[in-house]
Amino acid sequence: MFRTTIRNLLARKLRLALSGFAIVLGVAFVAGSFVFTDTLSSSFDGIVNGTTPDVAVEVKDASDPADPSGAGDIRTIPASVAEDLRSDVDGADRVDGNVTVGNVFVIDQDGKLVGGNGPPSFAVNFNDAPSITGRPVLSIDQGGAPSGAGEIMLDEFTADQAGYEIGDTVPLVTLSDQPRLDATLTGIVKFGEGSLQGATLTVFDTKAMQDLFFDGRDVYTDIWITADDGVSQQELRDEAATVIPDDLVARTGDDVAEESQDDFEEAISFISIFLLVFAGIALIVGTFLIINTFSILVAQRSRELALLRALGASRRQVTRSVLLESFIVGLVGSTIGLMLGFGLPPALTALMRAIGIDLQLEALVFKPRTAIVAYAVGIIVTMIAAYLPARRASRIAPVAALRDDIALPESSIRWRTIIGSIVVVVGAGLMALGLAGSGGSGAALVGLGILFVLLGVAALSPVVGRPVLHALGRLFAPFGMVGRLATQNSLRNPRRTAATASALMIGLALVATMSVLGSSANASIDKMVKENLAADYVISNAIGAPFSPGVAEQAAQVDGVESVASYRAAPVDVDDKQIWGGATDPEAFTQMIDATVVDGSLDDLGGRTVVLDEQTADDLGVSVGETIDMKFPAATEQVEVVATVEQNPAIGQYIVPYDVFDAAQIRPADSYVYILRDPDASATQVRADLEKIVEDVPTVSLKDQEEFADEFKANVNQLLFLIYALLGLAIVIAVLGIINTLALSVIERTREVGLLRAVGMSRRQLRRMVRLESIAIAVLGAVLGVVMGVVFGVVLQRAIADQGLDVLSVPYVSLGVFVLIAAIVGVLAALLPARRAARLDVLRAITTE
Repeated sequence: MFRTTIRNLLARKLRLALSGFAIVLGVAFVAGSFVFTDTLSSSFDGIVNGTTPDVAVEVKDASDPADPSGAGDIRTIPASVAEDLRSDVDGADRVDGNVTVGNVFVIDQDGKLVGGNGPPSFAVNFNDAPSITGRPVLSIDQGGAPSGAGEIMLDEFTADQAGYEIGDTVPLVTLSDQPRLDATLTGIVKFGEGSLQGATLTVFDTKAMQDLFFDGRDVYTDIWITADDGVSQQELRDEAATVIPDDLVARTGDDVAEESQDDFEEAISFISIFLLVFAGIALIVGTFLIINTFSILVAQRSRELALLRALGASRRQVTRSVLLESFIVGLVGSTIGLMLGFGLPPALTALMRAIGIDLQLEALVFKPRTAIVAYAVGIIVTMIAAYLPARRASRIAPVAALRDDIALPESSIRWRTIIGSIVVVVGAGLMALGLAGSGGSGAALVGLGILFVLLGVAALSPVVGRPVLHALGRLFAPFGMVGRLATQNSLRNPRRTAATASALMIGLALVATMSVLGSSANASIDKMVKENLAADYVISNAIGAPFSPGVAEQAAQVDGVESVASYRAAPVDVDDKQIWGGATDPEAFTQMIDATVVDGSLDDLGGRTVVLDEQTADDLGVSVGETIDMKFPAATEQVEVVATVEQNPAIGQYIVPYDVFDAAQIRPADSYVYILRDPDASATQVRADLEKIVEDVPTVSLKDQEEFADEFKANVNQLLFLIYALLGLAIVIAVLGIINTLALSVIERTREVGLLRAVGMSRRQLRRMVRLESIAIAVLGAVLGVVMGVVFGVVLQRAIADQGLDVLSVPYVSLGVFVLIAAIVGVLAALLPARRAARLDVLRAITTE
């Protein structure tokens, strides 16, 4: 039986390779996801270990000063603390004060931003303090250290990307009162282990940084203590803790590194989940292809299997034979997929670089877990998919070998209908529960319901697909007998046709769902800007980073500008729940934003008060007149709720006056600047004057209302195209399924094809018949997928309507194009099978058993 199995595999290499390709793609995504995240994690571990001291002295509960959100507090450590540590801590080899600030951007020679998307752009002061590895964090590669104001060093990656050499003048954009400044490049520096993973680093002289960012105060953002030989981190930490003030904390380097690594692992976990979801989709679609392939192959070998039974092979041996074939296919497919998985990280890196996120991946990391998971997934999925055909093969009676017509029993349509209906009902129930929920939990239930409905409809597709195939048969009427034959061939084996169409159905259902969500998001953005924004212009950053408040100050000085209101965003904890909102000048802001008040009055916003989004107020269980404690990193501020408003993206979940942020020592950095023009002023002149302010600050741009909406929509479309690209793999697998099904079907119907040719059908007509069959399968999958995708998209939109996606928009034109593309795909998928059918020798085909 083993030799027979191997012979069968070798005899059907191409057919099995097509189905194995589905496993290759799925496993490649699984393996590539693990390799990519493991490599990122390993690279970050190197950065952490290369930039962590023996002991770090920090402000308690301080936010990361290099955080790209710019929403950190402005607390610092007096330089006198470093002097005390040097003199009073036994076991300290050296003490170094560090100054770190975020959102310091380098502008290249073409006036464009270097980096800025994803990885941070930050600045530090220069010193040669060693990390826990014993090597200095900063080491000069070329040139020399900056020695005063107007001098900087850059890391080698940033200098290369920007095209600067030592002696060049480098433009910088910062969060200081001076939005843009120019500095002379004095040197190139290496950071930590040599890679910043796409971040950009600017190095200043210590005094220059203190003058630029801290009003000349002799302060640090943290202090590093290096241990003498033989002194442990714990001993050094305990000594330091007795010297520092109560508002500071000393931590060992190991603790700092572990926390940083945990935070990074959590931050990149969404990447792994995101990629594995698409790998799962590819594997589910591939399962349909494998089931179909083995079903047809087993059906074509029914005489051979029956003879094996007649010669003494048991049912178990026949089942094992088919499962062994699937095991080998899964093993080979998983091996190839595992190797191809190493190509995914560079491809993802290139894709991220194309959208502005420049990661510097070093040597790829391969862990045994990656291979174990890859082989387990590939082999198990293949063998599960082949089990039902194998089981049917074992039921062939030995006496069947004596008959000329052998047919494998098809699974009962009735049972498929019952099981499929139950699964669809369960899925619909979960979707209904999701609609009754709110936000993320509701969307999660809807997503689970969508999965159940997809699987249920796939089971029901032999039944629900019949009306579609009959309708297509009418459209094929102009092709005469060829059209009728194509329709009857599609209907002859509804289970096989439906299984092939289901693969395409799943891919297009997800594409259609995302289209509805994307279109609804864009429509919601248009509504938000039209109904909520009264300002004539908005200054904002397309990458979401904050910018200097000096921009708003300059805008307020422009002739013809009536009012300016900046918005500073920051997260805050209320009752252990994190909410996002911002601070502003209430009087000016209410002129810029049209907010619908539910309770209270916006006129009361001032001092220690807050306005809450209606949903947020409900979640917190508070109403107008009550007080809440807003916990910031530096302090907890008690504020009174003076109004609740309907959801408004311009406000967020809360808004407070500047006084609250100032008391909490939140860094002054603007996320948006809203500008109202004097009605009597020239719109052209005012805009031209405002453009002059931002032309030297590439991190921000001036937009009118329509352009502001387009900026938001561009981000939505970018994400949508990325998802389309990943879902395209599922479509590719579905197309392979159509090719495979048609090719095997032509082989199965060799005698029938010969008879058709013998009674007068031309080669051209035969090719047309196969193409029409392929179109029928593709359009069936497209119609079912698009219809379900619209339903799924509508339900998901309603489930997250309270999260800002409150306008439903169905892109009918795009959905129609999807169906048209599916028909074209059907034509292309039929090229090879149709060509093979047309080239069959008539006499040999007629005599085929």
